[in-house]
Amino acid sequence: MVNLILKNIKEVEEDFRDEVKKICEEKSEYFKELLKKYDKDLVLEVIFDHSSSLYKVSASLNLKSKKMLLTEENKDVVAAVTRLFAEFKKAVKRQYELERKDYEYKRKR
Repeated sequence: MVNLILKNIKEVEEDFRDEVKKICEEKSEYFKELLKKYDKDLVLEVIFDHSSSLYKVSASLNLKSKKMLLTEENKDVVAAVTRLFAEFKKAVKRQYELERKDYEYKRKR
């Protein structure tokens, strides 16, 4: 089970807020499907920070072996969120596969 938490969403301009929430929920569904057989309850945390003209978007997911954390900066918040989740998806898949291989290796010994 993956729970989505959006922090500081009020820092995003109201014009883009619904679109950003929609993207985050769609990606959360992807992680729910990918990690549906995972033993641990996971928390997908997306944090927004708007300083001067840049948006800084961070995503974290607490896996068993380590906490995955990625950050993306851009002037356009939608582009930042989209690119962040693209990179985050690759990183989480890679770490999940490593955990699975490690588990199977230990089980066989």
